[in-house]
Amino acid sequence: MKQRIRLKIMALIGIVSMLFAGCSSKETQQSAKTKETNVDPNVQVEAPFEGWVEGLPKITAPKGFDWKQFQGVELNVISENTPPSSALAANIDQFEKVTGIKVNIEQSDLGTVVEKVSLDFNAKSAKYHVIYADPYQILAKYSQHFVNLYDFINDPTLPPIPGGLEDFIESQLEVDGYMGSKDALYALPYDAPTMVLAYRKDVFEKYKNQFMAEKGFDWTPGPNLTWEQYYEIAKWITEKAKEGVIKEVKYGTGHQAKQYDSLMCDFSNILAANGGDYFKATNLGSIGKTNPGKSAMNSDVAIESAKLYKKILEVAAPGSTSWDWSGLAEAFAAGEIAMAPEWHEFSSMFENPEKSKVVGKVAWSVLPKGKVRNAHIFGGTGIGINKYASDKEKKAAWLFLVWATSPQSQYMILKSELGGSTPTRHSVYKLPDVQKGMKPGTEESKQMPNLLPMAATLEAWKKENVYMRPKIPQWSQIDTFIFTELSKMLADKQSPEKAVKRIAKQSDQATGN
Repeated sequence: MKQRIRLKIMALIGIVSMLFAGCSSKETQQSAKTKETNVDPNVQVEAPFEGWVEGLPKITAPKGFDWKQFQGVELNVISENTPPSSALAANIDQFEKVTGIKVNIEQSDLGTVVEKVSLDFNAKSAKYHVIYADPYQILAKYSQHFVNLYDFINDPTLPPIPGGLEDFIESQLEVDGYMGSKDALYALPYDAPTMVLAYRKDVFEKYKNQFMAEKGFDWTPGPNLTWEQYYEIAKWITEKAKEGVIKEVKYGTGHQAKQYDSLMCDFSNILAANGGDYFKATNLGSIGKTNPGKSAMNSDVAIESAKLYKKILEVAAPGSTSWDWSGLAEAFAAGEIAMAPEWHEFSSMFENPEKSKVVGKVAWSVLPKGKVRNAHIFGGTGIGINKYASDKEKKAAWLFLVWATSPQSQYMILKSELGGSTPTRHSVYKLPDVQKGMKPGTEESKQMPNLLPMAATLEAWKKENVYMRPKIPQWSQIDTFIFTELSKMLADKQSPEKAVKRIAKQSDQATGN
């Protein structure tokens, strides 16, 4: 009897031990891992990078972490030609000096980046270790080829993200970092271009009373101005310029309506403002989805939006149908145009005397309102790591991501002489000099001209105002359908009704719906 009781007790002890072992296995593994690397994850030590600013989260690493352990590793970074990449390339010695890692940053137009990344992933060669993961043309289609960054975030032996994921602007983290679900994080927010309205404040101030006397409403750009009123303003300025009444500009508005991705972006602002979208399914622009279902481009809202867009382009600068975002920015900087829906990071160009005739004459606003809301297309991108890289290269790449997306690097980029870029971090916008830089005429706004549109851009980033295009694997193909059919419409080769219906038909064929 005693023997039987003893055996039962031993069995119970064994079960409890197994349960305890299962619950603590993660802790045991982590403990073994930290023992092997001689680091103490309970103590974070400031990293030896230059440029930290009071008020920003610091780059740190566990006590005992060797920042030079990957010395000799060479990382190839591929990126679109963007201000942050140019600024990082100009200051890459800061990272290389601390880590001993050599970084080569290759910049091209987005189409070339997409092509090269596609070839690299298909070959599984890891020619590029760090990738500019455009959410729509790269991440949505190739997410399975990226490292899950949670593997590094949850590794106590590696440097953490300074300020944590919560310091990134949430909507940008979702669209830049995830695909299909939040189980895996593939990229960290890197840049954040967003379309808002640039306008000539000198023109709007000088002719305000005359316009109001003729048209009966205040034309000052702001959240209550509608797209229909925008059309009236653009038409009036163009007519007065032709009559010689207005001499400061030639045209009321200009647009990026070239048969290219820029046309889709430009049109999307009006479509979304009217409550429309490219597919009937909701929330495609944040986490994304493999199959978006049926197209929404055969709706009355899509037809009305296409008609209004065509009407606006009929009174816009004639060059609009040959301009992408750069062409539009150059025309605005040359003083030809009174208003332009444009990516906010062109502000530095408009305030550069060597590139612009409108320095000090530009103001920024949210885009006009449609039937439902003010809508602003977001064009930001994250950076991720190629999963076919070696373990050593992946960890070296993680150090680069931590540094490149850190608040102090984003602050450095913002102040860069190469034009800078606006941060994706809450903490940077809280800095006193950044707050001052958002106000025209301050010394800080002259040092950081890309902050001048930020009052409007921060409004544009709010959930009710931002527009994220569908993040689906088929997007690059559907994007082409959109700008091709809209371009035919603008050239009077087909009606707005036919254009949107053709987009809907081709979209459903591409997605199998």
